[in-house]
Amino acid sequence: MKTIGYTGDTDWCEALPRLADGADLFIAEAYSFEKRIPQHLSHATLLAHRDELRAKRIVLTHPGVETLARRSELAWELADDGLVIEL
Repeated sequence: MKTIGYTGDTDWCEALPRLADGADLFIAEAYSFEKRIPQHLSHATLLAHRDELRAKRIVLTHPGVETLARRSELAWELADDGLVIEL
């Protein structure tokens, strides 16, 4: 059996490490790269909690303009429309 964790739009909360723990795939939204935006995660926030996110693979979704402009600096893969992931 494979496990997927998915954040949707959210601020950082203590449930996220549990959601990612041991997941084959953790899909996390990263609307901004650094800027704090209510009800959204940033790449910077995810990076600050990197050691707590113990999924086998992390894919970022829901990128805003700032995240897209800094795509080459992302620590994880950024999903594109139509991405198919084999588990």
